[in-house]
Amino acid sequence: MRPLQIVLITMLSLTNGATANAVVSAPVGATPFVVLGPDGVAVARVITGAQVCPPISIDGVDEKMTLRAPAETLPLRPTRSEPADSKPSAFPVIMCEAVLPKGASSAIVGGMPLPLPKPVVYRIVVIGDTGCRMKNAPKAENAAWQACNNPVAYPFAKVAAAAAAWKPDLVVHVGDYHYRENECPNDQPQCKGSPWGYGWDAWNADFFAPGAPLLNVAPLAAVRGNHENCNRAGQGWWRLLDPRPITKAQDCIDATNDMTGDFSDPYAIPLGEDAQLIILDLAAANKGPLTSADAEFEKFRHVYRQYEALAARTPYNIAANHHPILGFAAVEGKNADDPIRLKQGSESIQTAFSSIDPWLIPAHVQLLLSGHVHVWEQVSFKSQHPSQFVTGFSGTAEDTVPLPEKMDENASPAPGAEVATFSSWVDGFGWMSMERTGPANWNVTVWDVNGKAVNHCTITGKDSKCDVAQVK
Repeated sequence: MRPLQIVLITMLSLTNGATANAVVSAPVGATPFVVLGPDGVAVARVITGAQVCPPISIDGVDEKMTLRAPAETLPLRPTRSEPADSKPSAFPVIMCEAVLPKGASSAIVGGMPLPLPKPVVYRIVVIGDTGCRMKNAPKAENAAWQACNNPVAYPFAKVAAAAAAWKPDLVVHVGDYHYRENECPNDQPQCKGSPWGYGWDAWNADFFAPGAPLLNVAPLAAVRGNHENCNRAGQGWWRLLDPRPITKAQDCIDATNDMTGDFSDPYAIPLGEDAQLIILDLAAANKGPLTSADAEFEKFRHVYRQYEALAARTPYNIAANHHPILGFAAVEGKNADDPIRLKQGSESIQTAFSSIDPWLIPAHVQLLLSGHVHVWEQVSFKSQHPSQFVTGFSGTAEDTVPLPEKMDENASPAPGAEVATFSSWVDGFGWMSMERTGPANWNVTVWDVNGKAVNHCTITGKDSKCDVAQVK
């Protein structure tokens, strides 16, 4: 069998006036993977520079794959960046897919066997915030130019390889796959020449090429991050990663539809033995507290109602969303002498959810997985809240403001949430593994880029505790 072929596609530079639907030539290559959707339905995906979709062999029978998205260059739309820092999103590749029947024992594309979901998931890898940050800003000191050309400063490929060697049954990515938003200036050699923008070349450089080892060994449960909102990399999100069909209103092409494209319904992936993983799209929570006058308020309330109904289906639930609801972030003061303060969890989500449930989280949810804050973090509670783990430490430039080794007894990430135990790792790249030891029990290990364990934790129901309060 031939090995998985990953092709980093070099694309021609486009001006802001590029013609919509023009296709940039691309070499032929394939990136097969499996993404899990509602009810755990496995969808085989192939991204290829060929003109037609390849066949897929399922249990020895060849079938046609369906074209999900054609090769095209999408018209320039408003983005988070200034027009001078933007360009049309070029996808000189087609996206092909095929729904795999439940219980399929094999699926092969181009001689490459695809990883299939297991009826009971025992081993999970959790990663997040994996892209390489390239972001311009009106003030030069606020720009961010990570060393994408340096595998030490941008180690996602090494993280993915180490995590793949652990041989998980499932990979959970808690969002923010894409960070190469703006062109790296010539005076920044650490990222000079890197692909940029929201097209395939940047997506490939940020996620598919470095993440290939993980995509090769286990199905992906994909959480959307705020970097995949419509005014950023949302077009690629819907084409490449969301497991559900694309609708015109959700494809992020027409900015007038962004209030539709930036939201989608939650869904559950069975983990076996009366457990499931609930995927929540709350990536649009970029504001502070919401009121009923905000359009997002009712959108999030709608998500909560569906979330609650999904959680009621099984006694044990893990929920994954991008913005931590019950986590902390450390923020420096404006002046050098100002003390570091703790920022609580997402107030946008909290205000919307608490209007239905003051405890914020449905009763049967026992564990929360999130990213967004570029650290690793664990929080357990004296109150009835589930444990929160944050895994935004897998490639993107790290947050460096230190979190406290001992949490102040009055610190709380949300109203009514009383902290019992807290553990963190700041300014270290890595990944997290979860190994099931019982119906509601997991052993958690935090790993660095070299595959060295730096912390161990246990999860029992809603409670968790770690060996080390602060990894140093």
